[in-house]
Amino acid sequence: MPAPLKKLALVLAGGGARAAYQVGFLRSLARAFPDLQFPVITGVSAGAINAAFLANSTDDFPRTVERLTSLWTNLTIDQVFRTDFATVGTNMLRWALRLTLGGAPLAPRTHGLVNTDPLRDYLRNAYGTTQGMLTGVETNLRNGRLKAVGITTTSYTTGETNTWVQGEDLKMWERPGRRSRPTRLSVEHVMASSALPLIFPAVEVDGSWHGDGGMGLIAPLSPALHLGADLIMAVSTRFPRPRIEPDRSVPASYPPPASVVGVLFDTVFLDTLDHDALTVRRVNQFLARQPAGIEEGVRPVELLLQRPTQNLEHLAHEFETELPRAFRFATRGLGTRETSRAGLLATLMFAPGYIRRMIEMGERDGDQRRAEIATFLGLSL
Repeated sequence: MPAPLKKLALVLAGGGARAAYQVGFLRSLARAFPDLQFPVITGVSAGAINAAFLANSTDDFPRTVERLTSLWTNLTIDQVFRTDFATVGTNMLRWALRLTLGGAPLAPRTHGLVNTDPLRDYLRNAYGTTQGMLTGVETNLRNGRLKAVGITTTSYTTGETNTWVQGEDLKMWERPGRRSRPTRLSVEHVMASSALPLIFPAVEVDGSWHGDGGMGLIAPLSPALHLGADLIMAVSTRFPRPRIEPDRSVPASYPPPASVVGVLFDTVFLDTLDHDALTVRRVNQFLARQPAGIEEGVRPVELLLQRPTQNLEHLAHEFETELPRAFRFATRGLGTRETSRAGLLATLMFAPGYIRRMIEMGERDGDQRRAEIATFLGLSL
């Protein structure tokens, strides 16, 4: 089937502030293929911020991407969560008191290490929402530019992975531990999908509390597949680390909390996309060897996985001094200066300098693969 006749999906993974890399890659695409459209868009965690913006915009692709670029380049950490000493200190004190009191009735309730109300307000304004609803999605569905969009969250009530879907002629799905749910998408779905566990507070959606969608999403490509994609372009923020020999991987000292949490976040939120991509390729290879008359419901899917050519974590240390003093004090307390692994710092590095660097890297990486991408899409340069 010629690529232009296939249903193309864009899958955007998480990674916190590293999701700015996706914006740079999209800028490269918009410059090379200004008429490109994604009928299916899915996102999780910070990738949900970009996915919702693309699905909600009624502008053409280049103008949409430039507006998305402005969203990120104008973003500062105090527009993501409150960073003053009073707020950060109070939240840390509440956590300490609750641990000290053993969950006694008088112990203060804790919702998260930080308050993310600023991000909610920022997204509502950037998306141009009406009472928080993504009304542009409905417009794009009506005019045929969009077929479906999915935002994934994790339910703290059931532990299930929920993909909230808005689109036309939808076929809902349910698998062990994950299912789809039809809805009208809003900023609250995006906030829930990007709510890092323990750090960002959970968000109430449809009567229950939800957090980061990457926690239980073992198959990040599955929402796009269920929504009918034949061609998938997935953008990860995970740098493929080279294998390190065991004798070189022994740490000089016990790993600080920042190192442990960083590895945890990367494993939960980023590694699964690589494993899922490998599964898709293996299924394609298996199907290619089968005779005609493949079992109904099984089909080959072409996949292009875009990953950074440089480690985005390593750059985070360069911009640590751009963080607000109170928040910098808290992250250093977790040991960010005691380890070379900066997964936690990179996730929370909503600093202008770091974001600009991520966008530049994404744009450069996209430019380097331009010919390959054109072949994948079946388009000419």
